[in-house]
Amino acid sequence: MVYKKRKDGRKFDEARKIEAKVGVVKRADGSASFRFGNTWAVAAVYGPRELYPRFLQDPSKGLLRCNYNMMPFSSRGERVRPGGSRRSKEISMVTQKALLPVLNLDEYPNAVVDVFIELPETEAGSRTAGINAASMALADAGLLMKDLVSSVSVGRVDDKIVVDLDYAEESYDDGPVADIPIAILPKSGNVSLLQMDGLVSKDQLKEAVELGKKACAKIYEIQKKALKEKYNVKGDGQ
Repeated sequence: MVYKKRKDGRKFDEARKIEAKVGVVKRADGSASFRFGNTWAVAAVYGPRELYPRFLQDPSKGLLRCNYNMMPFSSRGERVRPGGSRRSKEISMVTQKALLPVLNLDEYPNAVVDVFIELPETEAGSRTAGINAASMALADAGLLMKDLVSSVSVGRVDDKIVVDLDYAEESYDDGPVADIPIAILPKSGNVSLLQMDGLVSKDQLKEAVELGKKACAKIYEIQKKALKEKYNVKGDGQ
């Protein structure tokens, strides 16, 4: 079987419709929302603030904590059980590791920065939408950052390498499927997240990473635009 056409009409290198907005949670120090099609992530940042209990404090730098949570009614599949799960803990951890390279936490000794990511609606690509929202929220909070982080899922559907798999593609039954979430630091091109669920060849992985980088470059422009719109910044400054 050959995968000839995406069901929603997108090109193989095209993401779903993207929406991004900054300043969506009024009482947070920084916040943002990011949407891939029917996958919607909202991130809120609190801090830097003093870390308690004190034995967790690091006098040389601050701590970044991330909490990823899919709301019970959010999934197109089975209803999500409320509370933490192995999957939510794993995604919280990889989100933290994807964001850490752009943050300078040396300026916040004994402090913590908390990032809460809520998913009111999901249809594949939830961790990458969450990373994009969290990156924008950290910038909105005024944290010292070297760059934003831009993220997208790429992968294999049968014989094709595609960008931003949707639920139908993740559950495709007529051939092999692989999901490859990737996060990029756009200015340097460095990769801060690369995971894979499924099997691909070495050449397919290279193709997927290159498509992911190109997609992340477009996402980066959307993230910057959303931040500039909130603060009425004009021009092409980075």
